[in-house]
Amino acid sequence: MDFQEKRILIYKWKAYNYLDVYQTFCKMGFEVDVIEQDLASYDEDEAFSERLLEILQTRAYDFVFTINYFGVISDTCQQAGVAYVSWSCDSPLISMYHESVFHDCNYIFLFDKSSYLFFRSLGVAHIWHLPLAVDAGRIDYILQNASDLKLYQNDISFVGSLYERNTYDRLVPTLPPYLQGYFDCAMEAQMNISGGNLLERLLTDEICGQLQQYYRLQKTERSFSDLRLIFCTTVLGFKVAKEQRTSFLLTLAKKYPVSIYTNSNTKNLVRVTYRGSVDYWTQMPKVFHGSKINLNFTIPNIKSGIPLRVWDILGSGGFLMTNYQPELELYFDLKQDMVVFESKEELEEKTAFYLEHEKERMEIAHRGYEKVKQFHTYEQRIQQMLDTVRKALGRV
Repeated sequence: MDFQEKRILIYKWKAYNYLDVYQTFCKMGFEVDVIEQDLASYDEDEAFSERLLEILQTRAYDFVFTINYFGVISDTCQQAGVAYVSWSCDSPLISMYHESVFHDCNYIFLFDKSSYLFFRSLGVAHIWHLPLAVDAGRIDYILQNASDLKLYQNDISFVGSLYERNTYDRLVPTLPPYLQGYFDCAMEAQMNISGGNLLERLLTDEICGQLQQYYRLQKTERSFSDLRLIFCTTVLGFKVAKEQRTSFLLTLAKKYPVSIYTNSNTKNLVRVTYRGSVDYWTQMPKVFHGSKINLNFTIPNIKSGIPLRVWDILGSGGFLMTNYQPELELYFDLKQDMVVFESKEELEEKTAFYLEHEKERMEIAHRGYEKVKQFHTYEQRIQQMLDTVRKALGRV
């Protein structure tokens, strides 16, 4: 038995991969309706709930779909008796630390396996691990029809945020010297490891008890997130990303031409060439394709998973140098499909080598591209998702 209506409703918000997902559902024969509205809160929004409920009661859908998870949508789908399918592109999803995550209507797919295992251990029944993907065919079309590729050529480039506007920098003047020193040491330890997250373990009960006097946790009544989770991700995690990315880029820029594409303030990036921001859909693939070396720095909030930037670089035929993430080994040969570094010193060493060895660099970029084009497409991922939901619904 297949999906009966072959019709879904997608909630649209500012997710980079929204169009890829939308177009894939359409290619697979689904009639796709879209609802778009800013939410007062991911947890609850009475006006949005009423609007969504009216839509679900007016027209039959196989399921509602979102990129990332929204408690307010889960609550409404539970009330309407409609399946709710979500696929994460961020981790951790603070919005999932909410009572609604246990609803029977949910079919949740997380790209970070460690996050999936955590929620599974809590008793969330309908939850699975599903890595992200790339539409290499779409990118091929963009590159083959572009007349401005020369504008996007770089020796070394990084596309992403510097997180310079982070909560920690605003909070730190209010903290006592002991906590400032403790957090500085915790972040330094985090920056010296690759493919793991120490921050949550370093936020002991004693430290959290002291922190409560200076940092007020804001959450809704039905949320079960805690101070440790929120502070180590939305505060320390972003600060670590800022320091790590800035430090690594400055180190490389002392010896090599480095470019950055970002909306962030780059005034402290001496010798790094600011190239403006780029459109994810039309311009970013050209950067990845035209750069000799594309850098990926994974924010420590993503404990094991592979961020979207990795898939996009490989799908653009770009040469990728990335920090180590445990899940990379599940899908790639780390010596054949990309280059991995685990320290600043190793990044410097490998950068020097691959800037001088074009043949090896091009061969690795080609193998990475062929790997994702063959095995990691949106159509393959969404088909896996549909098969999983179909089986869970008993439609086999």
